[in-house]
Amino acid sequence: MEAPKSLCKGSSLSVQELAKEAMLLIPQHYVCPEEDLSIPSDGSSLPTIPTIDLDQLVSGETTYLELEKLHFVCKEWGIFQLVNHGVSSLVVDNMKNEVQEFYNLPLEEKMRYKIKAGDFEGETLESYMSELQKLAMTLLGLMAKALKINKGEIEEMFEDGVQSVRMTYYPPCPLPQKVMGLTAHSDPTGITILLEVNGVQGFQVKRDGIWIPVNILPGAFVVNVGDVLEIFSNGLYKSIEHRATVNSERERMSLAMFFDPKFQSEVGTAASLLDPQNPPLFKRVGMEKYVRDFFSRKLDGKSFLEEMRRAENGEDDAI
Repeated sequence: MEAPKSLCKGSSLSVQELAKEAMLLIPQHYVCPEEDLSIPSDGSSLPTIPTIDLDQLVSGETTYLELEKLHFVCKEWGIFQLVNHGVSSLVVDNMKNEVQEFYNLPLEEKMRYKIKAGDFEGETLESYMSELQKLAMTLLGLMAKALKINKGEIEEMFEDGVQSVRMTYYPPCPLPQKVMGLTAHSDPTGITILLEVNGVQGFQVKRDGIWIPVNILPGAFVVNVGDVLEIFSNGLYKSIEHRATVNSERERMSLAMFFDPKFQSEVGTAASLLDPQNPPLFKRVGMEKYVRDFFSRKLDGKSFLEEMRRAENGEDDAI
């Protein structure tokens, strides 16, 4: 697993190492004047993202109601906090500790952990990824049930699919209102599962044109719908635009795990959701090309998903 070198392409120093330098001014390439980093002053009136209790969803007495809640949340929000998720607290705590210990290492020592893209190693990371892979497949199966489609359709896309992990370090910044930790975007994934490592907030989502800070509950994961799932559901489930801000006093660390279809599959709408009255809203494209095209662009809200929309005459079946 490779530590992110920089939030700015082309920098020779990692963000963490750069933050150690005594600087009176923030380097210009980290300043984001074009983006409004503020939130409404009356923060107490902002909505909070919904919470889903997985234990209640799979084995509770109100399973049907919980499934309807999951369906509503994926349609109206595209993000939720997941509690009672069944992932061992020991595995999660060990993962948090190792991430923090990693970022406390000298730069030379960190570089020893650099491995090839697509590989991962270390017992803690392997255990964490294994646990989250099972969790992701459980959630995707429940989403298929909520969509009233065959579970096999979603399993065919995501079983043995592409999974990746991103560790991110956001150093403290004396002028947090001028700096963006991670530019606003929606994920090109099926779903993303985020772990807040050291309890420092900074994750925000966009709803009705307003940026809402997410106060993550102790022990919870944040799960968000990605563009692939919006396409798969023919626009019924909505991917969420989100960003990361920085803290003026404390460093922030997070660990995101992304779940995508296998490279051999096509990104497109589930066949069982389509009929003459409900034609596909999005183009179909091979997963490998979809990923390549996404990463050839800069992060810019949900612009790539909009590129995936079919023309009104329905002629653009692939990109």
